Amino acid sequence: MSDNPNINKLNQLKAQTRLGGGQDRIDVQHKKGRLTARERLDLLLDKGSFREIDPFVVHRTSDFGLHEQKIMSDSVVTGWGTVDGRLVYVYSQDFTVFGGSLGEVHAEKICKVMDLAMKNGAPMIGLNDSGGARIQEGVVALAGYADIFLKNTLASGVIPQISAIMGPCAGGAVYSPALTDFIFMTRNTSYMFVTGPDVVKAVTHEEVTQEELGGASVHSEKSGVCHVAADSEADTLFLIRKLIGYLPQNNMEDAPFITTDDPLRMDEALNNIVPDDANKPYDIKEVIRPIVDDGNFFEIHENYAQNIVVGFARLGGHSVGIVANQPAVLAGVLDIDASEKAARFVRFCDAFNIPIITFEDVPGFLPGTFQEHHGIIRSGAKLLYAYCEATVPKLLVITRKAYGGAYCVMSSKHIRSDVNFAWPTAEIAVMGPDGAVNIIFRKELEKAKDPVKRKAELVAEYKEKFANPYVAASRGYIDDVIEPKETRPRLINALEMLSNKRDGNPAKKHGNIPL
Repeated sequence: MSDNPNINKLNQLKAQTRLGGGQDRIDVQHKKGRLTARERLDLLLDKGSFREIDPFVVHRTSDFGLHEQKIMSDSVVTGWGTVDGRLVYVYSQDFTVFGGSLGEVHAEKICKVMDLAMKNGAPMIGLNDSGGARIQEGVVALAGYADIFLKNTLASGVIPQISAIMGPCAGGAVYSPALTDFIFMTRNTSYMFVTGPDVVKAVTHEEVTQEELGGASVHSEKSGVCHVAADSEADTLFLIRKLIGYLPQNNMEDAPFITTDDPLRMDEALNNIVPDDANKPYDIKEVIRPIVDDGNFFEIHENYAQNIVVGFARLGGHSVGIVANQPAVLAGVLDIDASEKAARFVRFCDAFNIPIITFEDVPGFLPGTFQEHHGIIRSGAKLLYAYCEATVPKLLVITRKAYGGAYCVMSSKHIRSDVNFAWPTAEIAVMGPDGAVNIIFRKELEKAKDPVKRKAELVAEYKEKFANPYVAASRGYIDDVIEPKETRPRLINALEMLSNKRDGNPAKKHGNIPL
């Protein structure tokens, strides 16, 4: 206790603020297996770095008895701190105060800290745990959501925006996270949906739980809304810290340079990783990990659209975005979900000056009525648009198949890729040998005395002529055919060569990506 009564009052008020909705509600939060708003910030930020703003703010509503329930800081904690010494701005919704519901001053606090993040060029991290709009405040609460949505949109591509769903996130509240760059969820304790189970039952007569409707597993595996799902709140916050390490502070800066691995390191095992049988699968992650620094690959959307792999790594200390077809899932084919997953990732990397490394082994686009009827043309065009528009350094490694339109889409030389390598196992053609022979030599095969033998001969001839990287290399579509083991040093060298790359797009308000 101080001898100064003013200091004592200040300390008492701050202690009261830190209690949020009170110890009883904190205990209830803990019994649910969930941390409080401030406990989460303590885990997310460097120890002792958090500086809170607006701790004395209270709501201004007098209707429905709210004038008797004024809690300092209202239902959200805002401020700034550091992650590994780098500035970030944060808000953390407090479920112990009015269920974390969003009212006028709650929205004002979030908008205020978002403005600071924009002015100072630092990432914005939101920890969401809210029952939704504060019904007692009516349209004012809805206006608050819309104010936040506008801030999210204006900040897009300027500063990284990360959302963590730490509890409920329902109704209009889901659209702020949806506008941000990455959404993290915690299994079994967080969920997102536009309409809850009760409304779903009333309208469609479906019986569904919150977890089945909008849990972390649903959104990380089926809808793709969630980019990273973790098993606990502590894991979720740790993974956010890890992601931040790969990102720049804003769109005018580069990501941190951290070098620990030998840039000249090679891996002999890569020379034999692609099977001799062109139809046999292999795991593209076993290609990525030996190539990137220290084998560290931070995957995004790991359990969604697994026929394509995206994520962050470092090469020679530089942060890079990886996009790779996955032959182990659907032969690495491009479909609706994979195309949109990769397109969004490419656009993020381009917005924040992160070079894009593409590993290609793709037999084409997935055929079928479902894909055609649900817009594979539009979705494939999104990925094509993203690669065409991107002006960051773009490097390509063709490990095996590069067939048809998918060859064009996956960072081909024709859409401004900077350096394109191929392994000796690469097959660059309009389509696979079997399909090509069936079309080109259909009449000849019909007349052949032994169609099976003749087809085998023609397939062998086609493979010799087209199922290799040398025809494309002879035209300059491939810059070099390299030994797989030397991929790491060649990519690092190319990145260094491109370190001062300058490219741009025609002057325009914005393009019209085929959404």
